[in-house]
Amino acid sequence: MVKPAVTRKARPAGDSPGRAPVQRLHVCTYNIHKGFSQFKARMMIHELRQRLHGLDPDIVFLQEVQGLHAGHAERHHDWPAEGQHDFLAEGVWPDTAYGGNAIYDHGHHGNAILSRFPILSSHNEDISELKFERRGMLHTVVDVPGWQVPLHCVCVHLGLTAAARRRQMISLAEHLEEVSPGDTPLIIAGDFNDWHNRAGNLIAERLGMLEVFGGANGRPARSFPAKLPMFRLDRIYVRGFAIERSEVHFGAPWSKISDHAALSAHIQIA
Repeated sequence: MVKPAVTRKARPAGDSPGRAPVQRLHVCTYNIHKGFSQFKARMMIHELRQRLHGLDPDIVFLQEVQGLHAGHAERHHDWPAEGQHDFLAEGVWPDTAYGGNAIYDHGHHGNAILSRFPILSSHNEDISELKFERRGMLHTVVDVPGWQVPLHCVCVHLGLTAAARRRQMISLAEHLEEVSPGDTPLIIAGDFNDWHNRAGNLIAERLGMLEVFGGANGRPARSFPAKLPMFRLDRIYVRGFAIERSEVHFGAPWSKISDHAALSAHIQIA
């Protein structure tokens, strides 16, 4: 039986970390290709967990996360017993949220957010336009120690056509203008599939956000394919933060894990 499309795991009551004020965040986005290497040649979910734990960001935005797959569980003796988001988070990120976008008889996959800080709420929005191309945006509200207002985090995986991406970005902007208005701290990250940076520009202008690599006027980083990135598909947009530094994690060993490079950024609350 397929699990629910939206799940959230929060730390037990009374198990919150120390409440020392946080001024800086380390965030990462990664399309993990359902835990398999390029062309699905090898299962890489264990190597992926080791690499993410070593990177040690505060908040992780993941796309193509396998929440359940009965076939893989039968074929691979070391396939995680839990969803990939919970398997990856174990021991580092106490709170997780997962939204299943593609749901089928033997399982489902979608987006996930892993957080070192408490996730107060989560909502997964189906923004699919085609039956064979399931897409979603996962919106969480995070309680960062010492902040007077919570942090809004959105993990996205957009469509393959320019028209679909534009409509999906308009829908996302309308949603966030309602629930996260003004200068509320906001991070949007994920796989934008935005070859020409058109949908991304819409988000930056409408929501007053900066892309961590391109800033106000520059271009996002190249992130695909991971072995030698040529295309600018993945993004991290922020509002209410100063960008300290950002990095593209490509080449070996990252290119053996997924076909996308991972992106990370160190940001400071403005």
